[in-house]
This record gives sequence, structure tokens and C-alpha cells, in this order.
Amino acid sequence: MTVNEFVDEISSISLPNVFNPYRDTCAFSDHPASPVLRQQNLALFLKAVLKGTARSIWVGRDLGYRGGRRTGIALTDEFHLDVLKNTFGVFGIVKTTVDDKPTKERTATEVWKLLCQIKEPVFLWNAFPFHPFEPSGPLSNRRHTVQEFESCRHFLITIFDWLQPTTIIALGSDAESAVMSVGYPCRRVRHPSYGGQGDFEREIRNIYQIPCC
Repeated sequence: MTVNEFVDEISSISLPNVFNPYRDTCAFSDHPASPVLRQQNLALFLKAVLKGTARSIWVGRDLGYRGGRRTGIALTDEFHLDVLKNTFGVFGIVKTTVDDKPTKERTATEVWKLLCQIKEPVFLWNAFPFHPFEPSGPLSNRRHTVQEFESCRHFLITIFDWLQPTTIIALGSDAESAVMSVGYPCRRVRHPSYGGQGDFEREIRNIYQIPCC
């Protein structure tokens, strides 16, 4: 499967109470071209990583409504798009929403604080590559279901097949379960949300031997 085929297929998925940023348009923050721009963001990111030397992958659970739902890039909010472009040497990635100021997400902030200190490229992905939300409100976060993961597990497998990573970091137990279910070993760290920032930072520093500031 090529990157363009991958993006085409991921853009075709439609599930109840799930926002697919590569297909769907958010009534609160998008313009008509937003899904296509997020497709382009993802394709540029994938192509840049596949041309490089990334052998580490960090896997989150699902896209958050303040992060990847808006950017199309896992564990990355609008505030850190320029950092991502400079880190990977990939240009053309753009902000896709109508809001004047870039939105920040707590998880993305903690992730990129450490990525900027790691002396190697790290690819970012999610076990479930979309944003699942509560039926009561589209701007909410929930855990994806087993059935939702099963409908998309082949995307995770494809990413691993492409990169053949030597290090897979799972952010939290749900991400760990997903990675192990497709036959890859991983190291679980505490997810940086819900008070886990300190543990997450300490564990990542230990794995990558990053000295404390």
C-alpha cells in the first residue's frame, strides 16, 4: 500500500459518534476544505517519516478534540505544528481550522516538550486514528470501543510494517493492549493526561536517557 492509498482509505471510513478528520467537517471550527487539508497534512508527514530514519513510534489511544481532530496529526495540536515541521523537515503542513489563534492540547504539549529533547525522530500515531466522542456532544473525548478498533486495526499494522520500529512506546494501557493485539512488543508509559504528566516525563526520560533540566 502506498501513502496515497493509505490516506485515501483512511479518509473513506465513517462511523457513528466518531469524527474522521480526513473526511468530516467540524461545524464549530472547520471550513469546507479542512478535511482535504488534513489529508494533505497526514500524507506529507507520512512521506517525510518514511524517507527518514525514524525507528521509534509513540502510540496514543485516539485523537483528542483539541489536538489531532483539528490537525490530522496524532498527538499534535495546532500550537506545535511549526515544531513538527522543523523537527521532521517537512513543509506544507498547515493549520486547517478557521480560529484565529492556534489551539493547545495538554497531551500534545507534554509530548512535544520531550520530543524536542530527543535526539532522534519519533513517529506519532494512535491505536484508533479518529476522534470518538460522546453522543451528548461532539467536542468531548471518549475511549474507542473494541468494535471501532477492529474496523481500523489494519492501519496500525500498516504503520508498523512500513517503519519496522525498534522501539514502540504505548501511552497508557489502552494503547498497549492495541499494540500487543497486532503482535508487536512495546513499552508502556503513563499517559500524560489526568495528572500523569510527571510519571510520563520521568519514564520517557529514562527510556531515552534524557537528563533532567
